[in-house]
Amino acid sequence: MSFIRRNIKMVLWTELVDGLALTLRYMFRKKVTINYPFERGPLSPRFRGEHALRRYANGEERCIACKLCEAICPAQAITIEAEPRDDGSRRTTRYDIDMLKCIYCGLCEEACPVDAIVEGPNFEYSTETREELMYDKDKLLANGDRWETELAERLRMDADYR
Repeated sequence: MSFIRRNIKMVLWTELVDGLALTLRYMFRKKVTINYPFERGPLSPRFRGEHALRRYANGEERCIACKLCEAICPAQAITIEAEPRDDGSRRTTRYDIDMLKCIYCGLCEEACPVDAIVEGPNFEYSTETREELMYDKDKLLANGDRWETELAERLRMDADYR
């Protein structure tokens, strides 16, 4: 029976007719193309873009120099140096990320106990030189200051899944 059915399909070109019908169906639907630089599609709360270091509401940086993010990074893209402060707490003196090595896995964000390092919503950070992709502590803190409201909202939305 299947031999006869296969030969009938071959003679009548039913697959070709089905394909043309599908094309005609989509030809008259509303287009879903967006005009990218002027229109943006939605981003997931779990989107992993450019890195940022966050601060507390009083302006103090969140990073406690536990070095968990440096230890868990599979690409070894994070370098941290720390020293104790007068009050006995530890803070970073150097926090560098080599964005050329980074594989955007998000493990640094998951390992951080105080949500200091996060991957933000920015995906447009092309550069002209490789040196510009070597992020230091000042650049990471500036990113955090720039996107703090978005970062806090994204962490709140994703809190159920952490």
